[in-house]
Amino acid sequence: MNVDDVVAARIEAARARIQAAKRRREELSAARARGLAARHATKLRNLRSRESNAGVSQTDTTTAVTTVVDPEKETP
Repeated sequence: MNVDDVVAARIEAARARIQAAKRRREELSAARARGLAARHATKLRNLRSRESNAGVSQTDTTTAVTTVVDPEKETP
């Protein structure tokens, strides 16, 4: 084994490591983008759901109960 062969093997191993790291970064970036898109879609879906259910789940407490007194009835 020659010194040039050893150097060439180390250079090839370094290239392989660099390519593997680059591929790993690309895969993580793609997964991150998919996760961000999914979180954003979920957030929008939840906001739409809250807006559509806003009137349904709340009860109106501003109306008052009025009592009508019948003047024809005797009061004790």
